Order: sequence, then structure tokens, then C-alpha cells
Amino acid sequence: MATHGQHSDSGDTPDQRQVRSSVCPHDCPSTCALEVEVLDGARIGAVRGAAANSYTAGVICAKVARYAERIHHPDRLTHPLLRTGPKGSGQFRRIGWDEALDRAAEAFAAATARHGSESVWPYFYAGTMGLVQRDGINGFRHVLRYSRQKQTICTATCEAGWMAGVGRYTGPDPREMAKSDLIVVWGGNPVATQVNVMTHVTRARKERGAKLVVIDPYRTGTAQAADMHLAPRPGTDGALACAAMHIAFRDGHADRDYMARYADQPAALEAHLQSRTPAWAAAITGLPVAEIEAFAKLYCTTERAYIRTGYGFTRMRNGAANLHAVTCLPTVTGKWRHEGGGAFWNNRAIYHWDKTLIEAWDARDLTIRELDMSRIGSVLTGERDALGQGPQVHAMLIQNTNPMTVAPDSNRVRRGFLREDLFTVVHEQFMTETAQMADIVLPATMFMEHDDLYQAGGHSHIQIGPKLIEPPGECRSNHEVLQGLAARLGGTHRRFAMTAMEIVDETLKASGWPDARTVLEQSWVDVQPPFADSHFLDGFGHPDKRFHFAPDWSRIGADHARMPKLPDHMAIIDDAAPDRPFRLVTAPARQFLNTSFTETETSRRREGQPTAMIHPDDATRLGLSEGGKVRLGNARGEVVVHVRLFDGLQPGVVIVESVWPNAAFAGGIGINALTSDDPAPPMGGAVFHDTSVWMRAETAEMQRSGL
Repeated sequence: MATHGQHSDSGDTPDQRQVRSSVCPHDCPSTCALEVEVLDGARIGAVRGAAANSYTAGVICAKVARYAERIHHPDRLTHPLLRTGPKGSGQFRRIGWDEALDRAAEAFAAATARHGSESVWPYFYAGTMGLVQRDGINGFRHVLRYSRQKQTICTATCEAGWMAGVGRYTGPDPREMAKSDLIVVWGGNPVATQVNVMTHVTRARKERGAKLVVIDPYRTGTAQAADMHLAPRPGTDGALACAAMHIAFRDGHADRDYMARYADQPAALEAHLQSRTPAWAAAITGLPVAEIEAFAKLYCTTERAYIRTGYGFTRMRNGAANLHAVTCLPTVTGKWRHEGGGAFWNNRAIYHWDKTLIEAWDARDLTIRELDMSRIGSVLTGERDALGQGPQVHAMLIQNTNPMTVAPDSNRVRRGFLREDLFTVVHEQFMTETAQMADIVLPATMFMEHDDLYQAGGHSHIQIGPKLIEPPGECRSNHEVLQGLAARLGGTHRRFAMTAMEIVDETLKASGWPDARTVLEQSWVDVQPPFADSHFLDGFGHPDKRFHFAPDWSRIGADHARMPKLPDHMAIIDDAAPDRPFRLVTAPARQFLNTSFTETETSRRREGQPTAMIHPDDATRLGLSEGGKVRLGNARGEVVVHVRLFDGLQPGVVIVESVWPNAAFAGGIGINALTSDDPAPPMGGAVFHDTSVWMRAETAEMQRSGL
């Protein structure tokens, strides 16, 4: 295991250079175990993956390997700031921490006195995935009875789709991919977003001759490395899965004994799928029948076939139905029984955290209204269906996220933040677009500058990231800011009197895990459940222990009436129309992670500029050329990007890898001006990859006129 202590290196003394253990905190299922060089106790040097960790296996992404560029960036916020000019002007003056926290507390107290406590909305997400520094804001909201936050912007749609069939957020050990004979990466691009997946895929290919299949609407970096790439139209994955199951039944590959023991309605499913032929799926997906047949044959005839689902499912209106259909495939064929077989999305259920301290569960009141974070634009502009029965939001504390850029319908989000009757406190590391809208800006630490506790979604390790160096200037951690505000607002809970490491230690023990000292000494604790549990050999997560081909969607979300009774293509996407003939996918960029790393020169240089990947046939028809500019638009807004001719997608599909800062686009309007904040059924979810647009060449005259 990686050492938590130090060793000398290249002739340096231990006092000059130490190698310390840490954990990558960023919004990625890999949650890499790190080895960090600490130089003279004050700065960091090289950052490497921990070779002894069986999932990280010494491999990390290039973004984190060059973390010194980010943590020691000259543009970091280092002092509290007070807005002195109009919102969004970037005009601030430096103030002290006491004044900043006093002003914030006074504004929150005034909003509460005038409009009720629900008029204050603490807002956060996954700028850090550490449980204390990320989720502690929920403890703050619960104690002070502020509006709750519905977590929908990233995983809600996948949660619904996985739970519908499987019933528990876990699955076969991701390290088993190295023992698979076929790995299907479906709806993800791990070369860019979960690099460690490729470590285990590569091992399987070298040691077992395994095949890699990638299913994604465009030829990603992962697809380029695949033995087979299927590029369906966006939002049609359910049709492909249904056709593959049709073939399994048709050609005698359905495992009827397995289904009889482990599934709920195999006969009804078989009857339902009789009309879901490859030709039916081809008409929906745009894939040739021969491709669908070839994929299904390869999958059905490979015993050790592992489906690694990505987060693309959670960006579509029909994402829950699509993911449910995909999880039905290993059930029909009995792949769950085999090592290196089955399907995996996320391991979050294995940790069984007691978050009483972190989130003040003992102060939580579920009658307080819950606002959908993905609909922040509708919330802040007073849409009654978004506000529910409560008051308008008049004060916000924002940590770990940049909604001015990353939230859907960003033009509406901007209008909301420009309200003069909205007081906003943003706790940030850089002057983001959201920070520019703030009344108070507070400087935040980075992960090597505070203590925190981490779980992994993409594997099974519990880790602690200890403070390694002092932060620059006057930066404070999320926990410290919440302590300061709670003290001024009369928020009483013992979590506010504890250090972050004390909360880590008590949370570990309350959850049935070793204490903090033990975890630090060992560098991590592997809590992967036994094989039978991980592969559901003792039953799936529903009370009847069966996989559900026919889910009770009403148990999952309120918007359940539209959901299909059995796996199917759910035709509710924002499909192409005569006035919006193109389907836009805003996929992740390799060098960015949401809006993190967009501030570093290396990441920006390697990404280049905001670019639309457009099929050559579409470009010819519209008069577009390589390197030229194209305007994309719909009723919500318009953006201008550069053109890249690309044949790795179907005509009618456009890919803009993101999330670039708004300032990188002409007019300062970013790509999420085009995306909708419609909630995906049955339980909500942002639909970033489910957007129809028109597209036309951007002429010099249009640029000059500002159209």
C-alpha cells in the first residue's frame, strides 16, 4: 500500500521532498488513490496514481497529474471580496472574513425574517466529492431550516433506471473487467472521463484476448480504441437493447433457467419483444440491421460479458427507461452468474454511511420544500411550478459548483442571478461566472489544503485525503465557512464545534468502518462485497429478490405514468423537427471536468476552442467548411462555435464537447444556453444531451452586426 509518510528521492532530504497519500476529489467515479510530492512542506510537485491500489493501479488522468498547475495558479481567489459594481461586472473590493461572514449572515437572517427560512437556498454539487466538504452544506440547511435541494443535475436519471430493474446501487466488482472476454462500454467515454476503466479493459485484452465494444452516438477516444463501435442516434439505446434481447430469445441464447429463478416476468417480456426486431430498432437508432445482429451475436455468445454503463444515460429524457432496458440484457442471458459478467453503474450502496454528523440528519425536516437544482433558472425567475408552494428565493450560499455555466437553460439562469433582490454568497477557488454574480465572494481551499473522507462510485475503496499543505492567502474550507455562518445565525449542532477530521473519524465508526487513524495508516479500505452479493446470486435488491423486467415505477418517482411497463424505446426525447433538424449532444471534454480545469492554460491549450463536430454530408448541405463558424440555436438561445468535419457520427447529429467557460463563446453565451431544464421522468434529472437545434453558417456580416 502507498505510504502515508515520506521518503527521500533523487538525493533530496526528507525535509525537502515527501511523498504523501491523498485522494482525487473531482467528480469522477474513479476516485483515484494518489501519491503526492510535497516540496518543502509548502508546495506540491508531481502527482501520481498509487500503484498499490488495485483499482487506480498507478494510472491517473493527465488533468490531475499536472495538479500543481491548478493548486498554485496565480489567479486563485485568496481573500474575501465585496461587490462594488453591477452584478456580473466583476467589480469587487477586498474585505476581511469577519465583515464577509457578518454581511452574509445578516442577509440570510433578513430574508428569513421577511419571507421565511425557505427563502434561503444553500446550493452545491460536486466540485469536491469529499463527504464532509461537499455534503456539510446539507447540515447547515437542515439546522437552519432552509430550502432543501433535489439532487438531479448528474445522476438522478441513472439512479431511477438502475433501481428499476436491479433494486440496489451496486454490482460486479469493476476490477473483474480484467477477467472478462467482452467489455461493453455503453454511454460513456472512459478514455476521457474514467481512465482507470481502460486499465482493466487493457489487461483483459492483453491477457484474455477480450473484445471491447463501445456504444456511443459518436466516435469518442474510447470508441477509437474499440473492436466494434455502434453509433446510434442520441436517446435510442433502449431500442438497441430491446433488439439484442429479441435476438437472444430468437436464437436460443436466453437463459430461461436463470430468468425463472431470478426475474419477475420473463414470459411477458418475451412476448413483448417479438415485435422489437432488428429492423424495428434500425429504423429508430439509424444503425444497420447487420450491425445490430453482429453486436447481439457477440454479446449473446460470450459468457463473460461485462457491461460498463456510463453517465450518458442520465442526460436524456428517456435515460431511465434506456438504462433499465440495458440492465435487462444480462438478465435475459444470465451473464450476472459469471465472473467478469453482468453490468455495473455505481457502487454507492456498499458504504452504508451514517451521515448524522455530516448532514445533521437529526435536524432534517422533510416537510420543508425541496427545490430542483437542475431547474435553478426556473427557480430564480419565479416559475411557480419550480418554486412549489414556498416563497421566492432571496438568498443563496453556493459551494462546489458554477451554475451560471453548468446548469441548463443558462440564459434563464443569468436572468435569475441578475435580480437585485437576490443576495448571493459564492465560496469558490477562482472567479467563475457564478462568482462574478455574487454579492460576497469567499476564497476556498483545494483538496490538498483540508481534510476529507471519500467513497468511490466506480470501485470499492474508502479513503481519507488529509491536509498536506497550507492554503494560499486567507482561503478557508467549506466546513470552516459553514461553522462561521452557523455561529452568527444561531445554528446549533455539535457538527459545527468539531474539526473536519473529527467528523471523518466519528462518521467512519458510526457507519461500521475502521477509525480514521486506521484508514490513514492503511491508505484505503476495500469494502467490495463478496462475489455472490455483487452478482446478485442471493437475489436482487427488491423485496421479492427478483430482477424486475416490469418495474413499479411509482415506487421510484412521481412522474411515473409515462414510463414503459416493459423495456422499450421511450419516444419522449427532444427529437429532430423541421425547424430544429439536428440533435445536439454536449459531451464531456477530455481536458476539463465540468468547469474545473478550464482555468489552467494547459487544459485550454489542449482543448483548443469550442467546436461542433458535424458530419461532412450535413456540412456540404449547409455550406460549412472545416475551421469555419456555425451558429446553433433553438427557442432558448443561440451560440457560435467553430466547425470540425467528422464522420464518426450519423448525419443529423452534432457534438459539442464542453463545458467551456461562457467567455470562450462569441457574446459570452455558453453551450447550456441551448439545453432545457425539463425534468426527466420518473424522478427528475437534467437532459443535457437531449437537445434539438437548427444550424447555419456564421457569416462575417452576421458577426459584424452581432446577430
